[in-house]
Amino acid sequence: MSVVFYISGHGFGHASRSIEVANAIVERRPGIRIIIRSSVAPWLVARTAKPGIELSAAQVDTGVIQLDSLTLDAAGSIALAEIFMSAIDERVETELAFLQEHEAVMTVSDLPALGIASGLAAGVPAIALGNFTWDWIYEHYPGGESVARRIGEIYSRATRTLRLPMWGGFATMERITDLPFVARRSKRDPGEVRDALGIPREMTVVLASFGGYGVSALDVEAIRAVRGYHVLLPGMVDEDRMYDRGYRYEDLVRAVDVVVTKPGYGIISECLGNDTALLYTSRGDFREYPVLVAAMPQFLRCAFIDHADLFSGNWQPHLDALLAQPQPPASPPTNGADVAADILLDILG
Repeated sequence: MSVVFYISGHGFGHASRSIEVANAIVERRPGIRIIIRSSVAPWLVARTAKPGIELSAAQVDTGVIQLDSLTLDAAGSIALAEIFMSAIDERVETELAFLQEHEAVMTVSDLPALGIASGLAAGVPAIALGNFTWDWIYEHYPGGESVARRIGEIYSRATRTLRLPMWGGFATMERITDLPFVARRSKRDPGEVRDALGIPREMTVVLASFGGYGVSALDVEAIRAVRGYHVLLPGMVDEDRMYDRGYRYEDLVRAVDVVVTKPGYGIISECLGNDTALLYTSRGDFREYPVLVAAMPQFLRCAFIDHADLFSGNWQPHLDALLAQPQPPASPPTNGADVAADILLDILG
């Protein structure tokens, strides 16, 4: 018996939150087998998933083409999605055989349409999980209406939809249940983490985090010269060593004062769950961006930095203003993984 998670390989956010849900399921029902079908980086699963959760590498959707963390190729993304969806029936046949071979009793999709279609073909509950839908993303771009329509038709047949905060889309979905935030929350003392990772205790620490795509052209010397702040640029923390010593990325987020990033569900939820301020920049014409930007100030200390100041290293006035902000009055719950796990196990019976 297995539960198969179909997870978009676009960025880290889809995988990090779905793995938290999978971990919560394993905690409640030890011995259950969970398989992740995704093109996500294997190290992410190896470092963050509990025993009993395995990765089966597969392309389950195409997401968007990112040239780097801040730039996307809209036309190329639509073309790739069209190619993928033109063979969806054959792909479902392949997945149906996979689900039957592994005695799947449920699929959970964050948010590939392939996982929903395959679960339905296998006659098992096909659950959607996420904060935005790919049909909503694709219809935003010229020429994307056709592929969006086909994805939406599949979405409309999902057995149940678990919708996360800061959402966009879902017009084609039915049977929607809203969840609290799924957030990776550190249980470590920040001072302990700083000592273990060689981060000075007495400094205000800023973490530059731009995910797997990275960002080029930062003026490293100017950033290092920012007065009153210790900035952790990519590569300054040995993440292999961090994980080998039992620390996780959310421990690092909790241990710093500010994260500088492009806004995405994963890093926003982690800053929320670990009481860390967020300095964000524009991520290009991604439809989710204005939804996230509108939501963040309600529960998170956050501020915008434009690309000119980001790349030139003119961070100090933005950091000073951000840390002078009062804490937002609202602190939404971040136990969405637990809530989702309870719902999914109740469906399984």
